[in-house]
Amino acid sequence: MHVIPSLLFASLLVLLLLLPSTEMKKPGKGRGLRGARNKLTQGRVRARSVGRHSRSGPFRPVSSNCSESTESGDMFVDCQDQQLISIPASKTWTQEPKHLLLARNQIKILRDGAFTGYGSLISLDLQQNQISLVEDGAFDGLTQITTLLLQHNHLGTLSEEALIPMPNLRYLRLYDNPWICLCPMESLIRTLQVPSNRNLGNHARCAEPIRQKNMKLKKVDAESLCNEPDEAGDSQSDQTDPFIGPLPILGKQDATTVCHTYLFPQVRMDCSNRGLKEVPTGIPDDVVLVDLSHNAIRHLKARDFQGARGLRTLKLNNNNMEHIDTGSLSGLLHLHELDLSDNSLHFVQYGVLEDLYFLSRLKLGGNPWICNYSIHYMVYWLRLHPGVRHSGLLCHSPLDHAGDSVEEYVNAYNRECPKDRQHSRTDQDQTDPELWNTPMEVQGELEEEELEPSHLRVQQKYQIIRLS
Repeated sequence: MHVIPSLLFASLLVLLLLLPSTEMKKPGKGRGLRGARNKLTQGRVRARSVGRHSRSGPFRPVSSNCSESTESGDMFVDCQDQQLISIPASKTWTQEPKHLLLARNQIKILRDGAFTGYGSLISLDLQQNQISLVEDGAFDGLTQITTLLLQHNHLGTLSEEALIPMPNLRYLRLYDNPWICLCPMESLIRTLQVPSNRNLGNHARCAEPIRQKNMKLKKVDAESLCNEPDEAGDSQSDQTDPFIGPLPILGKQDATTVCHTYLFPQVRMDCSNRGLKEVPTGIPDDVVLVDLSHNAIRHLKARDFQGARGLRTLKLNNNNMEHIDTGSLSGLLHLHELDLSDNSLHFVQYGVLEDLYFLSRLKLGGNPWICNYSIHYMVYWLRLHPGVRHSGLLCHSPLDHAGDSVEEYVNAYNRECPKDRQHSRTDQDQTDPELWNTPMEVQGELEEEELEPSHLRVQQKYQIIRLS
């Protein structure tokens, strides 16, 4: 009888001992806090991995602050001003780009295979970086590229080998680099001088040696580059020749050298804040936008824009400009927008705007317009071109018209009778403006003339007076 309670007690004890071990084997138990932390960490790592490599997720991050866009069916990747020091991997983007914009970054070296995976590129913009070295295989795989921009960098030498992987290259910009025109540059210079390569390396100039400083690469004698010069003779000539060294610029500056040129999405030149006192020469005819703002151009002269036939936007604001010659804007038949704001213009000379048939926007604010007869041309031209949206045409002087609209001033001027129309005749028929230049007035003058003897008649002197 005492055996059964003992067995029951033993069974309960066994169950109590086994129960914790069973609970420890349940999911989420047994591995304790360490297991939970490991599981959470693995989940986070897996989420980051998916976010970095997935190309279809809605929250896929794009490298830095680069932007992707599509224009005319072409994929553009804009990574300008992102402080990049290397080329982003091609798998970063949702699809292979056709145009890659990497201007104004901090890239110093283009390594072999830097553009692996970018086989669909048509244009590559690397201007305004700090590139001092391009390895021979840097552009491998870019068989479709037609435009390469390398201007405004620190390149001293470049081998022809670097260009061989790009058989379709048509436009190559190399200016504003400190090219050292010695033997390592021979193959590149020979390539640039091939007649069919007329758009490769235009305007690029030597920085060294001193005897070839500022000479265009296209004009360098390639035969002499690898000849050993007489160093002693050169040093002696450097000491005796008074003309060695950079010469002051006497003529106008070249736009392709002083300005930054951007080809995509449209051809435009940024010449702002360059300290220019004149419009630079050599603006290409395919440029659609030229920004000459914030310079010191006081005077626009005839034929300043004679080569810029395709120009659509011209910014000349903030130049302290005082005068615009007739003919200075001639030939700009396709110009749509003209910004003349924040200058020192008092009026616009007659004929300045005559070629601007398609102008649609004219900015004139911030100028000290003088409301006298010289300002009438601007108002009459705007009346004949009602499609031109203009702003800022307000009288600055004289004081009685300050702040008034120039158009209101001209309307008020025309409502008043000019003093030079007043005559001293008292006859109402002669002073009545409605009878001026009528047959009755002419007949009266003839009758009065016939009453005088012929020997007393004097030759009439006529004066042409232009009335408003």
